[in-house]
Amino acid sequence: MVDTSTAKRLVQAIIDNLQQPVPGRRPVHTIGIGVKGEFVASDVARAYCIAEHFNGKPVRVSVRFSNGLGGVKQHDGWSDVRGMATRFHISGERGSDLIATTLGEFFVRNVDDFFEFNKIAKREKYERRPWWRKFGDLLQLKIPPRNPYPNETENVDQGALRYADRNRFAQLGIFQVALIGAPESYARASYHAVHTFWVMDPDGVRRPVRFSWQPVAGVRNTDPKAVPHEKYLFDELRDRLQRWPARFMLMMTIGEEGDALDDPTKPWPARRVRVAMGTLTLIKVSEDQEADGERISFNPCRLAPGIEVSNDPILEARLGAYEVSREMRGGCPFKWR
Repeated sequence: MVDTSTAKRLVQAIIDNLQQPVPGRRPVHTIGIGVKGEFVASDVARAYCIAEHFNGKPVRVSVRFSNGLGGVKQHDGWSDVRGMATRFHISGERGSDLIATTLGEFFVRNVDDFFEFNKIAKREKYERRPWWRKFGDLLQLKIPPRNPYPNETENVDQGALRYADRNRFAQLGIFQVALIGAPESYARASYHAVHTFWVMDPDGVRRPVRFSWQPVAGVRNTDPKAVPHEKYLFDELRDRLQRWPARFMLMMTIGEEGDALDDPTKPWPARRVRVAMGTLTLIKVSEDQEADGERISFNPCRLAPGIEVSNDPILEARLGAYEVSREMRGGCPFKWR
């Protein structure tokens, strides 16, 4: 685990690169909505993991969907990473968390990479790129920058693309960000936990795994050529859940020898075994957003017995960084124990 001073530097590096930090709120994924639901494990889940929420009994959950950008402007229609943080309310106050985003792979391997990325990926004045320069980018097999959205004055992509040009390991994650688009609904996007975890089965066998949420309704994005809407995701989710529940399947991919276990920038082969671990049913948007969303401090290293962190340096760093962020927001009812 990184020390407290490094964790504080990590959080401050993020804040320093924001257009308008919001004191007392999350520095990124600032805009979010809390939802209540229930998780029921599949019949085979217990054979792979002894964690309490995989025993087949219904488990109460709190989910916070969010937009990736920091700040209070919602910008639902902008191309942006979306988040899905899930708290499984199991025995005791601690619970078990799973934090996932629409990004399939991360873009840095360790803390040093992250600090270097933040030096290069600074916000820049957004200027419309002429067609002939975009054509030149395509000839060089580069992704041309998109045109700015209405009222978008700063570019958050260009510095990241420069970093990707210099660091091959970052290219997959950063290119995904550049092309990720906007979901039609929070309930119609797939979310990936990106890191490797270890799960233990009833016989004591440990397996490296990666988790993802797959929407039962299918993945669907808005029209990238249309003028993006500023706000629609909250209302869409409320309307959807008033009519019927939304469901996600929790998928667990099992790693094999030779797979990257400590590097979230590297994907695993598509042929790996995937197990359906259970169904999440989202029932309603919470009436108390402060208690059921903003005041829950999710942490990817808060795990039930039976699930363990890997040696992924970024995952280890997130433990301390999320706690620093929690303290900066004034604490919350779910402290790390």
